Amino acid sequence: MSVDTRYPDTVHYRGLNRPTHIEGTAHDLYVEGQIPPEIDGAFFRAIHDPAYPPRFENDVVLSRDGMISKIEFKGGRVSTGIRYVQTERFLAEREAGRALFGFYRNPYSDDPSVAGVPRTVANTTPYFHGGRLFISKEDGLPYRIDPETLETYGKWDYEGKLRSETLTAHPKVDPETGELFLFGYEADGLASTKVAYCVISPNGEMISEQWFDAPYCGMQHDFAVTKTHAVFLVYPTIADLEGMREGGPHWIHHQERESWIAVMPRYGSVDDLVWIKGPAGVHSFHVMNAFNEGSKLHIDQCLFNTNFFPFVMEPSGIDMQVEGALTRWTIDLDDPAAGVVSEVIGPFCEMPIIPGADMGRSYKRGWYLTLDPSKITMLANGPGEVVFNCLQRISFPDRSIDSFSQGPGIGFNEPVHIAARDPAHGGWLVMMIDRIIAEDHYAQEVWILEADAIANGPIAKVRMPFTTCEQVHGWWTPRNALERAVSA
Repeated sequence: MSVDTRYPDTVHYRGLNRPTHIEGTAHDLYVEGQIPPEIDGAFFRAIHDPAYPPRFENDVVLSRDGMISKIEFKGGRVSTGIRYVQTERFLAEREAGRALFGFYRNPYSDDPSVAGVPRTVANTTPYFHGGRLFISKEDGLPYRIDPETLETYGKWDYEGKLRSETLTAHPKVDPETGELFLFGYEADGLASTKVAYCVISPNGEMISEQWFDAPYCGMQHDFAVTKTHAVFLVYPTIADLEGMREGGPHWIHHQERESWIAVMPRYGSVDDLVWIKGPAGVHSFHVMNAFNEGSKLHIDQCLFNTNFFPFVMEPSGIDMQVEGALTRWTIDLDDPAAGVVSEVIGPFCEMPIIPGADMGRSYKRGWYLTLDPSKITMLANGPGEVVFNCLQRISFPDRSIDSFSQGPGIGFNEPVHIAARDPAHGGWLVMMIDRIIAEDHYAQEVWILEADAIANGPIAKVRMPFTTCEQVHGWWTPRNALERAVSA
């Protein structure tokens, strides 16, 4: 029987979403400029690249198979490698030679032969902790990866101690204790309101796992951890179980429903959770940071007036102008009944990052991606057709903005921050750049910028030997951590 190898002509498979199926390595890449000596380690990236045409034409980019990419810096030399994450889903489809899993997060649309096979594609975030490299997606467990060869060891459940069926793709590492904080929603199954909150020791041992119920099964992509509290953010993009059974989407956004914030002591009990009602209809995918200031708890996030994913808006019947900004929510822990004070602190933003040393602390600056309308490029990448072309740095407390933009024909991916040895130096940002070189042809480069002088542009560029599909999130792992990696 012949297999149809054609991919749909939709935004989810065009442009930079066009499948490449590339697995390989390359060494001693061409470098333009000088790489600072502190940039010594590996930039791991999550890539989505479907191994087979989808089972249904109108499936979305979030269903695509995960790949783990590594760009390694050592002594001014740069190498790269990329491999598919060998998830159970990927292996089942490779054996069949075709797609067996159906719509995004809808097991009712799967081929019966894969009933019970974990559906996660592990395509969202790589992270390194306790000497181990993982790659994750929030609808399942993370997969452990060999940081040297990028071989997949298998899914990771903390040696059988984890009960949750899912873990977030946005873990938080405390810069002082080295502990890892995680949560999983839909923790015990499809459309469940159960949420698991986990604390992991610096060497990767599970310390605690506690469960609680959310007000509804909402999309909880990110969360926040301060020095004293854990914060869970629940937005009204709600799982539609009956709709899934009829072949519909996992998520429907309810513009009239309220959002919720849950706060608890980070080492406390879920019995201590305090729930605070938030604004109706809003949505956020990413938190920049959160921190305490006396009795006040501040949460800085890229907040929007709706869930802006087109494949969520359309079935939800939402037809509105999407608006968003870097927004600070403030809660008075001495008076949680007073609710949330919401304040815009910066322009439209996505993919926010801060120095790792500032996680959960009062901080002086952060960076994020946005759009420069004068240089905009319309190109399929991710779930939409607009490419981020502007990097911005926001300073606190004055909230001044520095910008660096390029285009048209240039797209920016989420950077990583690398600290300098000199505490007076702000460190560097390393990010992948997509470049249109001809119609339907693309090249990629890694750019290095001084983190506190982004307007000056890159101080070094690394030309990539091949072009991958789009990056989702990335993670920087320094050389000393790589050298302490735990063997399988």
